[in-house]
Amino acid sequence: MTELWGLGDLAIASEFLRRACVHYSVRLIAKPPAIELGRLLWPEVEVIPFTAPWTRFRGKYQLHRWPWADMARLIGSLRKNPPSVAASARWDPRDHLLLFLSQASRRLGFPRTGSRLFLNDPLPPVERDSPRTAQWMALADRLELSPRPDPPPDLPPLGDAIVIHSGAAQPVRVWPLERYAGLANQLREQGWRVLIICDPSQQAQWELLGETPLCPDSPTRLIEGLLQGRRFIGNDSGPGHIAAALGCPTFTLFGPQRPEWFLPDHPQAGWIPGKPCDYKPCFDYCRMPRPHCLLDQSADEVLAAVLRWLDQWKRGS
Repeated sequence: MTELWGLGDLAIASEFLRRACVHYSVRLIAKPPAIELGRLLWPEVEVIPFTAPWTRFRGKYQLHRWPWADMARLIGSLRKNPPSVAASARWDPRDHLLLFLSQASRRLGFPRTGSRLFLNDPLPPVERDSPRTAQWMALADRLELSPRPDPPPDLPPLGDAIVIHSGAAQPVRVWPLERYAGLANQLREQGWRVLIICDPSQQAQWELLGETPLCPDSPTRLIEGLLQGRRFIGNDSGPGHIAAALGCPTFTLFGPQRPEWFLPDHPQAGWIPGKPCDYKPCFDYCRMPRPHCLLDQSADEVLAAVLRWLDQWKRGS
């Protein structure tokens, strides 16, 4: 299996990976942080660490900087013990070429721009408005995997806090920290314990706002922080998907993305959509001077939406 992008994408794949482990010995090609994430969410999976050069945000096609030797070693190791089945949930010809080079007997994926040549078991595209999990579930159906498994037995219990995670991989997804600080204070006034988790680049600003945030330096530390939460609030980013995979209800502040695509997979997930923009969805390449779709979400609007969400799912649930 391949999932070469971020931690959030790996969390989205969690149900499929656990279902696949019932039937197969699963190897997953993913970025190195997947090793730590997998120990908790899918410990049976063997992670093959690999950072694909085309997953960089900038300069992804500077071919002279690609790790050609690492790529050759990866392909060589796969060919020593070719998989019986190889699958990718992305419409990505680069993934499909990797499946082909692995010499897998059966290669599943969603073809695009000629990549059907690399797949001998292509799948039709899912509906345009389907969530990101839909591709993984389509693969599971094609492979006739068992129904949704129970959560990992060693998963620790959730805590009693509302966790606010203020970070994101790209700036266009980050709601202003001072507004998050105001939201945290409002929730504390209502009796909630609030825990702030942030990216390293945000730590100094949070301290100026009077907070002492957790600033995880690894997926393990991030998960330890998320497990303190009974509820999660954050940007459209990886930690929200990880929280949902841990069983924690999430509330997401969307900007340039469409909620129906990237809402974390939890039955109690809540969200507030980004403001209208002619270019949405623009992913992480905003054409405007500022991502107004997110920044024009006022503190009062977000607070009201969060309180409605909390009222719907009572504290004891």
